[in-house]
Amino acid sequence: MKTTFYLIRHGETDWNVTGRWQGHADVPLNEIGRTQARRLAERIRRDGPRFDALYSSDLQRAWETASMIAAPAGLAPQPLPQLREIDVGSWSGLTGAEVRASDSDAYERIQSGEDLPRGGGERFLDLYARVVAAVERLAEVHAGQRVALVTHGGAVRAVLLHAARDKQGINPHRLHIGNTAITIVFCGHAGWGFGAINDMAHLEASPHAHDMTSAPPDDTERP
Repeated sequence: MKTTFYLIRHGETDWNVTGRWQGHADVPLNEIGRTQARRLAERIRRDGPRFDALYSSDLQRAWETASMIAAPAGLAPQPLPQLREIDVGSWSGLTGAEVRASDSDAYERIQSGEDLPRGGGERFLDLYARVVAAVERLAEVHAGQRVALVTHGGAVRAVLLHAARDKQGINPHRLHIGNTAITIVFCGHAGWGFGAINDMAHLEASPHAHDMTSAPPDDTERP
């Protein structure tokens, strides 16, 4: 039986707008983020899919997003701290420029591909291990079902990397995941795979789409 996961990034925050590293900081959605979440909820109500379970990171920006889609999904969100963003330690709240100025060696080494702790927090491998372990457990618990996971950009890329390993043409490390974007991965007897990536049709269809979708960061995907 195939378990299908709908990975949903939280809506926009003020720190997203200013390019600040969030990590485990409990930053709320801003008004655009709430509008994004409402548009996503309306899409789910109108077009589906019907989820069998809904889990969310316990950080406020994800939990707010999950709470908005819960009613049309007919589910109560269940908190799952393992779905949190990568812990960026002392870099939390800093812009990329501020991190580069205060910790240039670590910053540049990470940019060149080394997996070092962000600001004394987690490495990407740490994020990958905890998120993938949680999702693999859910794949067993919800075998054959459709499960929504409301989480963060780093966590989405970790699961996508797991699903896309040994497949050509995708580099999840550098993939921009938009606010409230849907990314589909699945697990079955044949292993892991993926479907749509970074689907933001509910925002792009808006007459004010330019206000709903932000451009990817110009240097790195900041958690």
